[in-house]
Amino acid sequence: MNHLPESILSAAQAQPEGSLLSARAFLHLASRAAVNQALTRLTRKGKLMRVARGIYVAPVFSRFGARPPSTDAVIKAIESTSGEVIVANGAAEANALGLTSQVPIREVFLTSGRSRELQLGNRSVELKHGHRWQLVHGKRPAGMAIRALHSLGPEQAETALEILQTKLPPVEWAAMRAARAVLPGWMARAVTEAGESLTNAVETAAAQTPASCH
Repeated sequence: MNHLPESILSAAQAQPEGSLLSARAFLHLASRAAVNQALTRLTRKGKLMRVARGIYVAPVFSRFGARPPSTDAVIKAIESTSGEVIVANGAAEANALGLTSQVPIREVFLTSGRSRELQLGNRSVELKHGHRWQLVHGKRPAGMAIRALHSLGPEQAETALEILQTKLPPVEWAAMRAARAVLPGWMARAVTEAGESLTNAVETAAAQTPASCH
């Protein structure tokens, strides 16, 4: 029993950065009360970090001291253990795609699971339950584009879609158009109109190109 904290810490440090720990994983070593007490003591000593109720991670140590694991590492760990689909929010996607220069202040992700908040040191990371259409195509560029377009709103949709036509590979543009049936009405209409404009432009350009002489 005296070696319980050491056993927990050893297991935590052997895992990849961001791996999640809970009392359940150590119940073969001691009672739940003893395991919970050991986790609490390790957290108070700075050996572990509590990121949510009953969930812990090991800090990352370097010559600069201890830091929380990266947000990406923790998100990947949650996806791996829970099977959830977790993606960046629309404002972050708009920035990543070059549709806006505004950098979101808060870290907010959309998830197929329940909404909750994680605490990584002094960083708060919010997981918000997303609608089906917000999660369609996951982390693919087509999914990023859908979330970015929603974030920008109807007023900026036409301009954003013109830019996306030049940024998205054809297969991703097609995937975004294929998702129109599940998109909110204004987004579906904007994507449809953008596709028609692109088709008309291509046909016009082709008609104006002189036939090759042989």
